[in-house]
Amino acid sequence: MATTNPSDEILHDFYPVARVFKDGRIEKLLPNDDVPPSLDPVTGVQSKDVEISPENNVSARLYLPQTANPRRKLPLLVYIHGGGFMLGSAFSALHHRHLNSLVARANIVAVSVDYRVAPEHLLPICYEDSWLALKWTASQFAIEGGEKWIREYADSDRVFLGGDSAGGNIAQNMAVRVGSEKLEGFNLRGLFLDCPFFSGKEPNAHEEAFWQYVCKTTKGFDDPRSNPAVDPNLSGLGCERVLVFVGEKDDLKDRGWYYKETLSKSGWDGEIEVVEVEGEGHGFCVLNPNSENTLNMLKKVADFLNHY
Repeated sequence: MATTNPSDEILHDFYPVARVFKDGRIEKLLPNDDVPPSLDPVTGVQSKDVEISPENNVSARLYLPQTANPRRKLPLLVYIHGGGFMLGSAFSALHHRHLNSLVARANIVAVSVDYRVAPEHLLPICYEDSWLALKWTASQFAIEGGEKWIREYADSDRVFLGGDSAGGNIAQNMAVRVGSEKLEGFNLRGLFLDCPFFSGKEPNAHEEAFWQYVCKTTKGFDDPRSNPAVDPNLSGLGCERVLVFVGEKDDLKDRGWYYKETLSKSGWDGEIEVVEVEGEGHGFCVLNPNSENTLNMLKKVADFLNHY
């Protein structure tokens, strides 16, 4: 009779993000396909990398559209990539392509944050890294010799936060923190969330195991970082407008709609819109960059970022 190698026994199957084996081994299910910054031949968008906190290994990729002109400053987007808190980077081929497309279509400056991921760096590290990057971004508008692409080309009165999947979760937490801590240096106008990862009061077993694995310090699945409905600071969300995209076939779709319901009832006095995209699953805009639905989404986001 064949025997099973104990090292092959799976403790947690977090498909399509990762598998955790009983011997402690972790298999991440997407390749590490980082690409260098470039002058994109399709969109004309330039990119470059900057170190934010070398001691913490926090950095970012900046994007500048072809039309950038210091005489007409552009909206600034601080973007946080997805990947289930365990995968990806600001430098991955998928997100590099996505940011090139979005920056070109919306005619904006962007800061794509690279934060440390689990399980090597468990939550709340991703939140602290992203807050560090957000504070760094705010500081560049004022300091002498600040980052040129931000200081000379971006409008400090028109700053936005955005992210996909787990990055949407992080971006939402950053917007709440902007409101509660009154971060100075720019005016946060809006937040857009693409298929955001949130939880609810009745998680399924997969969600619960996943959250407790990446966030060992949580006091329970109904954590305000995961479930905005229990965040006492939600009503102080530090922006005026929110745009949420969900896919019709995404298991997390209902969480996006629940976020609208929760935020609307919290006492926050801004405007929120949820767009459900027919026939699409989780993360479609990043995974399927040339689809009609993705192009429509990019146009919607571009209009949102240029509302002011």
